[in-house]
Amino acid sequence: MFDITPLSTNKVPTELTDLELAQTLAERSVIAHQNWHRLKGNRQAQAKQQLTSALVFLLKDQPAEALQHLNQAAEWLNGSLASPPCPDAQRKKENKK
Repeated sequence: MFDITPLSTNKVPTELTDLELAQTLAERSVIAHQNWHRLKGNRQAQAKQQLTSALVFLLKDQPAEALQHLNQAAEWLNGSLASPPCPDAQRKKENKK
């Protein structure tokens, strides 16, 4: 399958649960507002954001939500998903209604 290089035990906080580790990774993977325009079309960044979210849902025993995020990650990677519209532009458009 694939090789995993184990981290030294001093790099992985043993007091954190798997869920807490996954949530931390998901938080680090979120595309920040100030980086949205730069990363909106970055398939790897978008897929990573979805994949880490899927892991959090899986560890929370929410397989349906995990699968939705997993599928979105796959769609980003295979090119079938396009960049969403700018969140600021969407808000401005909705406020004009």
